[in-house]
Amino acid sequence: MPVKKGDKVKIEYEGTLDDGTVFDSSEKHGQPLEFEIGSGQVIPGFENAIIGMEKGKEKKIKIKPEEAYGEYKEELKKDIPRSIFPKEMELKPGKVVGLQTSEGMKIGAVIKEVKKDDVVVDLNHPMAGKTLNFRIKVLEIAS
Repeated sequence: MPVKKGDKVKIEYEGTLDDGTVFDSSEKHGQPLEFEIGSGQVIPGFENAIIGMEKGKEKKIKIKPEEAYGEYKEELKKDIPRSIFPKEMELKPGKVVGLQTSEGMKIGAVIKEVKKDDVVVDLNHPMAGKTLNFRIKVLEIAS
């Protein structure tokens, strides 16, 4: 029976960028990925690609940014006062820091630049703007 919304699936996968770089895989996690179709646990393009697949079947897919982590948004680069960071924290470009919104939600940000009084952080998802390629194999389907 083909995979449909509401099914629980167990899959093997490997995700690569267009240059061939592997950014994620079930092998890296040491176990297959398990989730319910339609629950929003994975990006839309990934979930949509699995619908209709059958147990034991494998396929390769390409997911555009709008069906993955969205387009890269320049306006999500923000200048934050250096004073909000703990004095002992090493601030350097590429470092991921945890920030908290005014609503109390925790978000990750990547430091892009450290200035005298400000730190430029990027709030985009690290995969924003990227086309993602996946090899997917369905191992189990449970209704």
